[in-house]
Amino acid sequence: MAAPQPKPLWSTSMELIFVRHGRPEHVQKRDGTPADPPLAEIGHSQASAVASWLSEEPIDQIYSSPMMRARETAEPIEAALGLTALVRDDISEFDRDASAYVPMEVLKETNRQAWERMASGSMSGAPGKLSTWYSNALSQLEQIVKDHGGQRVVVVCHGGVINAYLSLCLEFKVENFMRFDVDYTSVTRVLASAAGHRSVKSINETTHFRNQPHLVVR
Repeated sequence: MAAPQPKPLWSTSMELIFVRHGRPEHVQKRDGTPADPPLAEIGHSQASAVASWLSEEPIDQIYSSPMMRARETAEPIEAALGLTALVRDDISEFDRDASAYVPMEVLKETNRQAWERMASGSMSGAPGKLSTWYSNALSQLEQIVKDHGGQRVVVVCHGGVINAYLSLCLEFKVENFMRFDVDYTSVTRVLASAAGHRSVKSINETTHFRNQPHLVVR
């Protein structure tokens, strides 16, 4: 009798489908409270477009950052899929408490040096608080993997969170984890198994912008 064949590596894997939030408003507060901007008008349109696209796929669960730009992006996805997102604090962005939010395309025009630091992917000058954020974000995402074996899960979050998980998968150093310029409402997919295998399936999908070039922000 022939020996039983081992199951394929990914037969019991789950798929993490990361969705970056839509384009937010430019917010700067003078009282020092967190900016936590809502989506701009174009951001709402981007969120509706990605929700319509994802409605064509079988999705088991949605998770969302509690930040306003992520929650407002998740809402049309929830409606399209008939699911309620589970909100998790630890997939908030590293700038959660910042009193200003400047979209990257605005930063590029108004503070070129700051934009170049971000675009370089280097966060080596950041304080220890960033390391705690990074560890917490990865721990939460790994818990999602553990809780959803064999399923497909949408995670609506932020560019930093997506880059953090990609750095784990691709073995980048923590100090240089910001390697990818993920577009607003772009989709990034990672296959993850309970055995610890991680495979990046795609980065920065924007198929939902097809025939809608006005939604692309550069």
